[in-house]
Amino acid sequence: VSTIDYEGTVIRQQNGTTEALKIVHKIIDGVINEKLVTQEGNGLEIIRIGNEVHCILPDKQTVLIEDWNNQSTLFSTLPSSEIRYGAAYDISIVNEERVAGRRAILLAIRSHDEFRYDHRIWLDVETAFPLQTKILNVDGELIEQIKFADIRLGRGIAGSALEPTMSLDNFSWYKQPARSEAEEVETNWVSSDLPTGFKVTSSKTENLPGADAPVTHIVFSDGLATVSVFIAEKNETRFAERTSVGASNAYSLQSGDFQVTAVGEVPSVTVQRIATSMRQN
Repeated sequence: VSTIDYEGTVIRQQNGTTEALKIVHKIIDGVINEKLVTQEGNGLEIIRIGNEVHCILPDKQTVLIEDWNNQSTLFSTLPSSEIRYGAAYDISIVNEERVAGRRAILLAIRSHDEFRYDHRIWLDVETAFPLQTKILNVDGELIEQIKFADIRLGRGIAGSALEPTMSLDNFSWYKQPARSEAEEVETNWVSSDLPTGFKVTSSKTENLPGADAPVTHIVFSDGLATVSVFIAEKNETRFAERTSVGASNAYSLQSGDFQVTAVGEVPSVTVQRIATSMRQN
């Protein structure tokens, strides 16, 4: 998804709502260029050039510029090569179907417990591009779906397709302050009750907007599901204990003099278990 050029129409289902998105993705001189345009509502456009993203809000005549983490805007939940099949998941080839008019192989990734989601991925037979993805809960209910209604893969996509669809001459431009570079650090924070299959993949200190002091950021992953834990000094700011958007869940609590927040595209029981089990050695 990061190395092939493509454009098409995506149907995304999330939180019981369905939206259509036009997307163009092209590699120019080794840099990812991407444009995503909503087909309903206020006509939001998102244009990405490498690690910089322009969010164009036509109704407010505003452009917001912010740094990006170089992940795919659509396919952040695809498995990595680190996924541990057999330990946390089983995988099987189900059958061949057609998606967006193309032949696709359906892969089923089934979790062993309630701490992660099940996944279904339809891979294009010719290119292995994910034409459709589904995230399902433990009861088999749909949490989130991304499906191409039409798609064109490969070369021949014009650079002009990445330009805004409107003139921005009278728009106001705002740039978010860049986040400081995170430093890899050793931390004495551990989870005393980590679900099977998860392990620490990184631990960093970061200066986050709104935080009075550097925040410890620990990432746990099983190769498919990822949970970020943020540990900050306690302050007087009120915060939500539990939040949910699509497949993403977050859980926050006070632990002594610290505020602990776990967030990830995992069931709510997972972020709650990890957040409540964080301890200092």
